[in-house]
Amino acid sequence: MCELLGMECNVPTDIVFSFSGLALRGGLKGPHADGWGLALYDGRAARLFLEPTAAAHSPLARYIRDNPIKTLLAVAHVRKRTRGPVTLANTHPFVRVLWGRQLVFAHNGTVRGARNLPVGRFEPVGSTDSEHAFCALLHRLERRFPRYPGATPELWSAVARIGGDIGKRGSFNFLLADGDHLFARCATKLHYIIRKAPFKNATLADEDLSVDFAEVTTPRDRVAVVSTAPLTRDEQWTAGVPGSLWVFRRGRLRATLPSL
Repeated sequence: MCELLGMECNVPTDIVFSFSGLALRGGLKGPHADGWGLALYDGRAARLFLEPTAAAHSPLARYIRDNPIKTLLAVAHVRKRTRGPVTLANTHPFVRVLWGRQLVFAHNGTVRGARNLPVGRFEPVGSTDSEHAFCALLHRLERRFPRYPGATPELWSAVARIGGDIGKRGSFNFLLADGDHLFARCATKLHYIIRKAPFKNATLADEDLSVDFAEVTTPRDRVAVVSTAPLTRDEQWTAGVPGSLWVFRRGRLRATLPSL
């Protein structure tokens, strides 16, 4: 299985601390050595870093950790291959354009028979069930919403409903970002934390690396972080209920919806 990481904020924030924890699990503290990727939003566009190698030993991943890039929305992934060879085309997260913006998607699990799902104009580039499921999700969203519906409960409900439908084919933990929202679906295991004032010290679960968030934030900052497993050992993370979808916007949990 793979591991997911998402971040959604109300002020531009770097993901260095959380990404450092995820990268350790990409071939050093965990078996997810078959590729890694990171998408950082700037408005409606996403800057994408991908490699079909182990993040823990990657000079590019080290460069990202040493050169913070601030963003309001980020999605990251470390892969342990189950379907499809280890190639750049099969490395998460995947990106497609819909409604004049880039949508970013990363998946943990297996979707059986994903290639039988209609994808419309969203053709997969690689051979994973994950990318095919993403294309199928976008196809159904486009049919439902010819134009971007904005921050409306209708969009949130549609993502939850379609995610639940595709999820009936297997394990469909995913992160989906549209430039304004971070959607996080829990099928088996997913956790989140919202860091806000009063900020405290945090230590990575897999290494003695700590940060005092009070020194690098302001009292108005809110940062939502989603991860397959908690990344820190001294913070209280909330576990997801299988068959549910979280919606984050501006550093807040806006909704928890059934996704069955």
